[in-house]
Amino acid sequence: MEPVSIEAAIEKAKKKGLRPGRVKGTDGIQFTKGRNNRIEVISWEEFRSTLSDRQLEVFDSNGFMKIMKKR
Repeated sequence: MEPVSIEAAIEKAKKKGLRPGRVKGTDGIQFTKGRNNRIEVISWEEFRSTLSDRQLEVFDSNGFMKIMKKR
């Protein structure tokens, strides 16, 4: 898995029809298609802010993106 910039991650997510989401009742974030009742869609700005505040980054592994703590 390799880290990717947030801008590259957003571009890939948009191409896949994904949006930023927050798991309701937690501070967990993820990419979502917006069909899960337990996940609320948030703005890309809030997504970026959460990544920064929690020292997270997006990793890409053969097209699969995962959000993890910075190494």
